[in-house]
Amino acid sequence: MAGADAGLATHPNVRAAACAPERPVAGLDIGSRTIALVEWDGRQVVRARVVATGTDPVGNARALVAGGGYGRLVGTGYGRHLAMERELADEVISEIKAYALGAHHLFADAGTVLDIGGQDSKVIRVGPGGRVLRFEMNDRCAAGTGRFLENMAHALDMDVADLGPHALEAGGVPVRISSMCTVFAESEVVSLIARGEDSRRVALGLHQAIVDRVCGMIRRVGIEERFVFAGGVANNPCLQRLFAEALGVPLSVPPDPQIVGALGAALHAAATPRPGTTPQGP
Repeated sequence: MAGADAGLATHPNVRAAACAPERPVAGLDIGSRTIALVEWDGRQVVRARVVATGTDPVGNARALVAGGGYGRLVGTGYGRHLAMERELADEVISEIKAYALGAHHLFADAGTVLDIGGQDSKVIRVGPGGRVLRFEMNDRCAAGTGRFLENMAHALDMDVADLGPHALEAGGVPVRISSMCTVFAESEVVSLIARGEDSRRVALGLHQAIVDRVCGMIRRVGIEERFVFAGGVANNPCLQRLFAEALGVPLSVPPDPQIVGALGAALHAAATPRPGTTPQGP
């Protein structure tokens, strides 16, 4: 991914470890839509890559880590258990822990972390040292996830990357979307367009529906500044604006939000090395 290496390595809040391990460690985040790899040398991210998960997540993950020669590799994400079963990782940790560690490392004062992934959304309260204080997760319904946006973009006959900018061009109030079920919402969008509704206002309504749904989770977990928005969906400019307006706090979006989980896994790998070696934590 262009810019991933430079973006995190030069981020002002990427803090160096006291000393570097002999070999870099790595974090591997196997998500439902993408696989992210972060290599950490004890001082900075030396390489970060993101590839599509595709129909062969194990094969794509194996190709991503091939030749790395890592001192330790920790897996996380939707498919993290595959990483252990296929001997790709030395250990796996939950996405919750990985995102808390990654967000805390990038923003030392991170208080709440929102991650909207391909198949789930999660809100995490973060304490000192990146410790998880509380969290809530929606992984049973596509509503409020990247997959929902992908399906709605398809219904509007556009690329998902264009959906957010398209929504920001809307004038007036958003069109209300009555259903958050992906199947029914897609049918509703098609009907709205057939009736002559402006696709920009429909797109804005879809984004507003996601924000309304996810904000319930956020308020139950608690809004603490600094509020970090991570995950691939964090690149969506319309969601950035709507969440900031709804929550009344500024959002901190990492330079490469897709790799925050992999970064957290890499930091965990550095802090918990193989038996018989010395920790090289951040």
